[in-house]
Amino acid sequence: MALRPLAAASLIAFALTLGACQDGTFGGGGSTRHLTPIPPKTLSLMQTKGMAQGDPILIRAYKKEAEMEVWKRGSSGQYALLKTFPICRWSGQLGPKTKQGDRQAPEGFYSIAPGQMNPNSAYYLSFDTGYPNAFDRANGRTGNYIMVHGTCSSAGCFAMTDESIAEIYAIAREAFAGGQRAFQFQSYPFRMTAQNVTKFRNDPNAPFWKNLKEGSDYFEALHEEPKVGLCGNRYVFGGADAAAGSCNPKVETLVAEKRDRDNQEIAALIAKGTAATRVVYDDGDQNPVFRKQPTSALASLGSQSEQDPAYAPKDYARHALGDVSRPESLAAGPREVEVDAKGRPVTLAAAEAPIPTKAAAAALARKDGAKDGKAGASPTLMAKQAEPAKPAAPARVTVADADSDPSAYGKVFGNLFGKAPAPAPATPAVDAALPAEPAPVQAVKSAHAAAHPARKAPASVVKSAKVEAKVETKPDAKAAEKGAAAPAKN
Repeated sequence: MALRPLAAASLIAFALTLGACQDGTFGGGGSTRHLTPIPPKTLSLMQTKGMAQGDPILIRAYKKEAEMEVWKRGSSGQYALLKTFPICRWSGQLGPKTKQGDRQAPEGFYSIAPGQMNPNSAYYLSFDTGYPNAFDRANGRTGNYIMVHGTCSSAGCFAMTDESIAEIYAIAREAFAGGQRAFQFQSYPFRMTAQNVTKFRNDPNAPFWKNLKEGSDYFEALHEEPKVGLCGNRYVFGGADAAAGSCNPKVETLVAEKRDRDNQEIAALIAKGTAATRVVYDDGDQNPVFRKQPTSALASLGSQSEQDPAYAPKDYARHALGDVSRPESLAAGPREVEVDAKGRPVTLAAAEAPIPTKAAAAALARKDGAKDGKAGASPTLMAKQAEPAKPAAPARVTVADADSDPSAYGKVFGNLFGKAPAPAPATPAVDAALPAEPAPVQAVKSAHAAAHPARKAPASVVKSAKVEAKVETKPDAKAAEKGAAAPAKN
């Protein structure tokens, strides 16, 4: 009987481990899959590019494009791209991982040592990304055991399929055998091009992504691994001075020139009217090569693999995926939303235009009266005239505001903004039919007046009504003021 609580605790720990994308030694201790050799086709590719099995490596991941690149350093000391692997599954949204359980795949610069390689992974093979690193801890981020592994199921990890992780693992293993002590893993929300930086310039994560781009620029300009340091809660990149903790490391000429070119291109794209957007996912995405394709589509993929032997979509489409996490989220696909300078959806900003003041409304009424030859009419009589009904605000389909509509905001954007509520389950059909917000009291009265214009009454009735109006005007005004001052009850 005493063993039952222990067994139950073990089962719970096992379930939590799987749910958190964590890895342990329970996944097949006697396996030799970690000894799988590098495929002959990849060895041939290395030879073509002047690379050796034992040369150092560097890995770069891009969430939006769902791709992972393996680079190798040649005898020149510079890195060159060896091969690009499509990512079968990543979860969450574009943006960094900030806390345990948020299903976010991390973004940043990480170091992978031999001790982080797991040959007995429950997900075939894996390596630990090293999240949280010093930068993550400085920014109060929590979580652990975020892996790059096999299968096609993710809860914050990068799932590559068993075949792909076996090859990546073998390449890393040979690099360690060749003397590399650790390789750098760079994780980005998207490729750091001028076009992408322009599109996502108003995203709340834009300042963080701009910081990541500094490290990306260094690598792309020099093809050398950037040394990574920490200054307060920011990354610093460069040479030995950055590694030593300098907050202003030397910027190499080629790096500065690349940044200048990108900044000029960004400015030109904005001047041309390139819209600022955000991409929203139900729960991450995957590379299109893993989606079911008709036979004709698979045949067309062959031409691409012939042109680029390092990336063969036709081959990856045949990978055994196993259980794919949250397939309904993949079916929904990403949604791109145009946003304003504050990062709010443009449609929402237009729908929330400020209501004209009473003075402005009266001035407009006098102007309209003058056009109709009624310039002498009093403001009181004008106010009594029926106003045209205002057009209904556009239905909120993929827009929401954390302040005015927290539930709708959460369904569309999840916790992308700090003040937003926790993500709700994906319900795209419900999101498309969100009810409009109640109109202000004054707007309702105006619309009622427009819908029910006053009928002509006999002179005697009009006279009586005027007498009653004089008696009741002030109490009604006070009641209205009290109603306006009373807080709304939810």
